[in-house]
This record gives sequence, C-alpha cells and structure tokens, in this order.
Amino acid sequence: MRTATTFSVTVLAAAGIGHALVSGLDTGIDRIDPFKDMKNRPVAGHGMNVLLVGTDGRDKITEAERQKYRLGGSPCHCTDTIMIVHISADHERASVVSLPRDSYAMMPPHVDQNSGDQHHAHPVKINAAYAEGGPQLTVRTVENMTHVKIDHYLEVDFTSFMKTVDVLGGVEVCTARPLKDSYTGLDLGVGTHQLNGGEALQYVRARHTDGAGDLGRMQRQQRFLASLISKTTSSGVLLNPVKFRDVARTLLGSVRADQGFGTNEMVELAGAMRKFTPRSSEFTTVPVGDISYPVKGIGSTVKWDPAKSERLFQALRDDQPLAAHRNRKKAIVVDVSPQQIRVQVENATMTAGLGKKVDTALRGTGFRTSRVPVNADSRLAKGTVVLFDPRWDRSAKTLATALPGAQLVPVNGQGPVLKVRAGADFTGVRRVRAEDAYQGEFGAVTGDEVSCA
Repeated sequence: MRTATTFSVTVLAAAGIGHALVSGLDTGIDRIDPFKDMKNRPVAGHGMNVLLVGTDGRDKITEAERQKYRLGGSPCHCTDTIMIVHISADHERASVVSLPRDSYAMMPPHVDQNSGDQHHAHPVKINAAYAEGGPQLTVRTVENMTHVKIDHYLEVDFTSFMKTVDVLGGVEVCTARPLKDSYTGLDLGVGTHQLNGGEALQYVRARHTDGAGDLGRMQRQQRFLASLISKTTSSGVLLNPVKFRDVARTLLGSVRADQGFGTNEMVELAGAMRKFTPRSSEFTTVPVGDISYPVKGIGSTVKWDPAKSERLFQALRDDQPLAAHRNRKKAIVVDVSPQQIRVQVENATMTAGLGKKVDTALRGTGFRTSRVPVNADSRLAKGTVVLFDPRWDRSAKTLATALPGAQLVPVNGQGPVLKVRAGADFTGVRRVRAEDAYQGEFGAVTGDEVSCA
C-alpha cells in the first residue's frame, strides 16, 4: 500500500512538472538490483508490471510517534504489504493486485542473506522471502508463483508513507460502519474522515476491526489508495511546482528502486497518465481457496485458489482489464452487501403486479429475492414494512435503505429471510452497495467504486 502510494503520486506528479525538476529529485532514491543473476524468468507480457513492497521501517519513526500510533515492538525486516501494479500498454489503466502477506509460497533454492546457509526449495509464508533474501528473493518468489514477469521494483517504509500523506494535507476516507482496532489505536465512527499521516497508517495497518483479518486490511488499503489518487489528481498537486517539489522530496527520500526505474521512465509514464483518475484504476486481491491452510512448522497460511489465480495472472500477462468497465449509477454505501440478504416480497395492496415489481427492483440492485412474490394477508397497507428477525438487524437496515420510507418491524424467530410488505407508498428502489461488495470473477473493483466520491 505504501509503495503503491509512492508510485502513484510520483508518476502523476511528474506529468505536471516535467523532466527538469524530476531529474534533480530522483537522485535521492536508494538504488538496488533485485534482478541480479536471475535466470529462467517468465516471458514478458504486454504493459508494465511493478512489484510494490511496503516494509516495516518502524525503527525510523520517533518514539513519540511510535507511542501515539501504537508502533511498539521491534521492526520485523519483512514485507508488510506486497502488490503487483500492472500499467496497461496504452497507459489508460492501472491494475493493482494485493498478495496476502501470509500467502502459502514455495521458496526457490537460495542462499540465506542472514546466515549464509544454502537452502533448498521449501514452503513459507510469502513475506518471509524478504527476510531471508531481500528484494531479489522476493521478486523470484513472486515470479515463480504468478508467472508474471516483474519489470520494476519499488519499496517504501512507514516513514515515507506518513510524511507523504501529511505533505498532501491529509487524505479522505469514508466508512459505513465504525472501525475500532485496539492494536493500532484506530477509532473511526461512521462517516467521512480526513486522516493525517499517522492516522492513515493506523487505517491501512488495522487487522482487528472485524473477522476479515488481513483480507479486510487489504480492502481498506485499496480504498485508501483510490482516495489518495482522487486527492492527488483533483487537488492541484500536479500543476503546482512548489507542492510537487515538497511531495516528491518526501517520497523519494526513502524509496528503494531498481536501477531501470529512473527519470526518463517516470516522465514518460507520467506523461501518458496525465488524465489518470480513480476510475482508471482497478483493485483486487488474489483469489483465495483456503484462508487457513495449515503447514507443519509454519502454522496457518493463505492458500490461493489455483484455477482462479491462474486466470487472474493470465489476464495481467495478456494486458486485460480485471473489472467490468461500464457506466455505473450512484449507490448508497451500506453495512451489509445486498448479495448476502435473502428477501421474500409480499404485496400488501390491491394493486395487481406490485409484488413482482418490487421483487424485480430489489433483485436488480443485488438482493437475493425469492423471485416468487406472494399476497399479504392484509391488502390495505398504505406504508411499506420490512419485517426482520432482530438477529439480522444490520441486514434489515440495508434493505430499508433501499426502500425509501419503509418502516422496520422486528419479529422474533422469523429467521434469516427478511420480508417486505409493499404498501401503497412504494415508488421505487434505491441502489445500495457495501464497501467490500466485490464483483466479477476476480472480485475486482475500479477506484471510483471504493473511494468516497
């Protein structure tokens, strides 16, 4: 996430300022060679693939910041976040694929950079590659797992992430439900929030706000990146030389990158992405088959779905979109995805066909209706009512949001199926969506679907 932030802002800013200023700034980049002596690499596809790695780096943060933002403990010298960013050959699309840091991986044979011991191929969690062999082993492991050739490598730590958000003046995030994590100190109520660098770090690091763990954390990282892109492209950073200089200096002061990613590459790419917007970006996480795959000596790992993940990475190699790019209507953000809510519609009026009309409209926005509406016992209702078991109150609120003016009526013991008694006041259904209601085979969404806008 932090590396993706760096990459996005750097290339976008370069487009508005030009070669001269960037030439004076990229000298601050710490150069590394993650491709040294690599053999039998995947065949290059179309477009450009950047491996974006976020590292711990908490040893560079002040003690006051460590205390305030709950960054205690020793740095792990491992990858906190791993993403592949694919820039399409026509420079009109960026596809961001998150790789869970606990992903089950087969480490290729290598020499341990810490002990000097020669290791045979062995199973690990993917973030262990950085600890044992640094950027080079990380690239090798990712290429072996995805068969996607990595063209460039970028790495950023906590410090750069926090300072960059502050220089930008903060980034806006929105949430449909309270987010509280005692581990990071995150505490956000429902609504829109302007986060400074430290608060943004809490937001993208939080893993204990719900049962989704690291997968939920990656979804929040993707939402944050979409919001950051929106902020960068709409705030005038690209056209303000002073603002750009401040942002670029902050970013590039702690970036590690391969030798091939230099001034010319940044300016060329940034020029092509001048009109980049949140809708030009798409986000997904590699499809997971087993979220808790046990491995002896390692513990619980995240096992990828072999068929779906192969199709995902084939799409990257073929330079194909991951999300359905179509005109989308505005939708109200709700707590529970309509796709998770079962509904039985009853016509509580004497108007013929009203039940079918309501059922079709609800199904059109994603609710799992029965498709067989029935007549209610009473046919004289003026107002629409949602009957629900109190155990499914969050689902009921989502359904009521889609039915303007509907009254919520709890019914103990009703079970998981919600009932809609359509009254004479029914005028239509509002579109609703959950924050993490992913669509399509790979669960990919475009940036405009996950940002506040």
